[in-house]
Formats: sequence, structure tokens, C-alpha cells
Amino acid sequence: MSEDEDIVAAVLARAPGAFERLVGRHQALVWHMVYRLVQHPEDAREVCQDVFFRVYDRLHQYRSESSLATWIGRVAYSVAVRHLQKKRIPTVSAEMDEDGEYSMFDHVSDGFDLESACADNELMGHLGEALETLPPLQRTLITLYHLDELGIGEIAAITELPEGTVKNYLFRARQKLRQQLERKLGVLA
Repeated sequence: MSEDEDIVAAVLARAPGAFERLVGRHQALVWHMVYRLVQHPEDAREVCQDVFFRVYDRLHQYRSESSLATWIGRVAYSVAVRHLQKKRIPTVSAEMDEDGEYSMFDHVSDGFDLESACADNELMGHLGEALETLPPLQRTLITLYHLDELGIGEIAAITELPEGTVKNYLFRARQKLRQQLERKLGVLA
């Protein structure tokens, strides 16, 4: 059995400490994803608790078709999005495609090198500020892709968005970040 299957079996068998181990292994992913979407520490803590309650309650449904991290990430994303919907907070900005359609820009790089931008501490501070201004979905996708280094396929599996839509949202988010950084730093591209 894989490590994921081992921990799932242990939790389902109610082995002492098994669920705590599962939480310990995945709490950073859940917190990161939830906080990036919700952006309020108290709400994020509550949503994270809800995520792990749901994981515990539905763990018997995990079928090893994806990694346990992807499955838990999908649960976290769903619970956080429902939280935003209850509060009537949109997850995408008005100019983004709500219907999941994507444009011809999906496979075109915008030339913005996020890793190089992160090298300079001052620029990193400005980048952090700019990230916080993005709509929740764009902010989450950017951090999953560039900071957590998840692939497009895994992000698509977690968010249940088509890969093309994930690419489109990433492209548009990087454009917004570049524009904000250019304005902030007085750089003209």
C-alpha cells in the first residue's frame, strides 16, 4: 500500500493518532489554500476546521484515483468557495470569463518571470501587496502554481476547473501583477 492508502486505512480503522498525522501532513496546504481564498484569519481558521471535519466525515469516499493531497485540496477549495458564496464574495473579477471559456492567450506566455521578481526583497514586498489585490480565485491559482509549485493538471483537479481555464486565469493574474508592479515601481514595459 502507498503512504496515502496507509494513513487513510489507519484513520478509517480509528488508529490512535492517525487523524492527527493526516492533519499534520496536510494542514499547510489546507491553510494556504483557504487563507488565500478567504483572506480573513478568523474565517480561515473556521473554514480549515470545516475542511478537516469534512475530510474525516468523507474519508471513506477517497478512492486513490488522485493523491490524498489533491483530494484534500479539492475539499478545501470547495469548502472555501462555499464560504465565499455564502458571504456573497465573488471569486473572480468581473472581466474574467464566468462560463469557463478561455481565450487564444491560454498558451501564450506573458514574459513576466515571477521567480526573478521574487529575488529582490523590496520587490517581493510589492509583489505580496499586489497579490492581495487579486480576486480570490486568481490569488489562489497564482500561489498554488508559483509558490506551491503544483502543476496545471493538479490545480485543475483541485479546483475542478478545466486546464485551459486555469491557464487563462494564471495568464490574466500575471498580467495584473505585472501592471501593478510597473505602476508601483514606475517601470514602463
